[in-house]
Amino acid sequence: MPMKKKTILDLYKMKRKGERVVWVTAYDYCFASYAEKAGMDMILVGDSMGMIVYGYPGTVPVTMDMSINHCQAVRRGAPNTYIIGDMPFGSYHESAADAVRNAVRFMKEGDVDAIKLEGGVGVADKVRAISQAGIVVFGHVGLTPQSSAAMGGFKAQGRTIESARAVIEDAIAVYKAGARFVLLEGVPEEVCAFVHRILPVPVYGIGAGADTDGQVLVMGDALGMFETFTPKFTKKYAEIANVATEGFAEFVREVREGTFPGPEHKYKIKDEAEDFEQLFAVLEKEYGKID
Repeated sequence: MPMKKKTILDLYKMKRKGERVVWVTAYDYCFASYAEKAGMDMILVGDSMGMIVYGYPGTVPVTMDMSINHCQAVRRGAPNTYIIGDMPFGSYHESAADAVRNAVRFMKEGDVDAIKLEGGVGVADKVRAISQAGIVVFGHVGLTPQSSAAMGGFKAQGRTIESARAVIEDAIAVYKAGARFVLLEGVPEEVCAFVHRILPVPVYGIGAGADTDGQVLVMGDALGMFETFTPKFTKKYAEIANVATEGFAEFVREVREGTFPGPEHKYKIKDEAEDFEQLFAVLEKEYGKID
């Protein structure tokens, strides 16, 4: 029997009951279906697709059209899972009106349940506008990959008093602007724990310690797919890169040796073999060897 898709009410109930929410990024039909079968509460169609799927050095090149196409694929693979569309760089920075327009595109075309955007105090007006349009917003503060260039790279935040204050104030700002959930990335556990304690909405973490209402990981990191680098906070639950490489290598070997395809991989003719020989003879006489 298919699992029942969670709603925002279910996610808030899980917070009240102390049940941790588990979510992961996914970008295509197959992996979304695996996530749903595994019992994930939510799937984030993250702009990390820029690195995992497209091989870019970061997330900035991801576009709205790319994101929506992947949301559609994920929805087909996980029809009964709460799905979040990740607002790509440039889709909400120009104006509040622009942010709402693109958030609406996610809802209408991507068939998502909510959107996520990065930033704190500086994007509070966009969070407010999107929320007032009736769209559920996930705030994302701390290490925000879209701003990694300004941060000097993918570096943890909140490790000094000044930086910790900024992260906390960002979290408060997006909550006050209407965010129904807050995600903290790449911050010390103490900082996340404080935010978790003071905010009434669910607070989730990625590289932010265990004192949260739930955890999210990037699929490529958690499944050992992305080999360029592995964040400190990631645990590998599988080694897909190794399995896939070994599988491809075996395929290469068998084809070159002539052992694949074997008899079990071939279709059998239905008519008599002699009839086929006659057909081939007629066609060869008619066409010869085609140059």
